[in-house]
Amino acid sequence: MKKQLEIVEAEALKLSPEERAQLADRLISSLFEDHEIEDAWAAEVERRIGEIEGGRASMISAAESIARARTAIR
Repeated sequence: MKKQLEIVEAEALKLSPEERAQLADRLISSLFEDHEIEDAWAAEVERRIGEIEGGRASMISAAESIARARTAIR
């Protein structure tokens, strides 16, 4: 079994970073039988996209977000 894992790992590492992230997401998702959480996150993402596209929310840069977070925890 270990040899098979090593083969799969070696092949996975040949993928692009984006493909590895997608694979990791699929593997982690496969560990959980509760699709309710995944469905809830998908609904939340759609809600947030709707707020942005509808002008009810605005986006800020990552740098500003990090600065705000650092200020909040001080």
